[in-house]
Amino acid sequence: MIRVNLLPHRAEKRRARQVQFTVFSGISLALGVLVVGFVHMLISSQISYQERRNEYLKQEIVVLDKQIAEIKKLREQTQSLLARKTVVEDLQSTRSSVVHLLDQMLRILPDGVYLRSLKQSGNKISLVGHAQSNARVSTLMRSIEDSPWLDSPTLVEIHASTAAGARLSEFSLNFNLTKQEAAASAPAKPAGTKG
Repeated sequence: MIRVNLLPHRAEKRRARQVQFTVFSGISLALGVLVVGFVHMLISSQISYQERRNEYLKQEIVVLDKQIAEIKKLREQTQSLLARKTVVEDLQSTRSSVVHLLDQMLRILPDGVYLRSLKQSGNKISLVGHAQSNARVSTLMRSIEDSPWLDSPTLVEIHASTAAGARLSEFSLNFNLTKQEAAASAPAKPAGTKG
């Protein structure tokens, strides 16, 4: 016997597909919500992690800025101390030069020459004085040239003047104080002799 199905099988298949579609849509929606939630949690955790890192970096930058300020302050103090040390070393190396200058001036100053002022600026010496004659100024310049500690005398000015009724030559000259090492190695010459 042949069986014939007179039930509406197409409508049942359609209903089954609709149920299947609804179930798959629900599952897809649930999976989509889960994926979006997971991505949202992942992104927010990354943002909070980056914010914590940024806050840590800001704190470290503040610490480093303080250290940089301290380093700058220390460098300024170091530069100041080095400048002081240089000044002290310069004074230490040139302190005997004044003694040699005065000693040489006493040795080479001829009779009849009187000093009014003696100024030193580094190794340059400026001298102002009176002499009984121009010849005595010339003798002083030759003595400066012959001195182991002094050199390069240059007459700036000489003119006649009177002081206490006496006729004098007022003069101004410049010369150099030689370096201590060079003068120490040079043989000492007696004043008034030519070498």
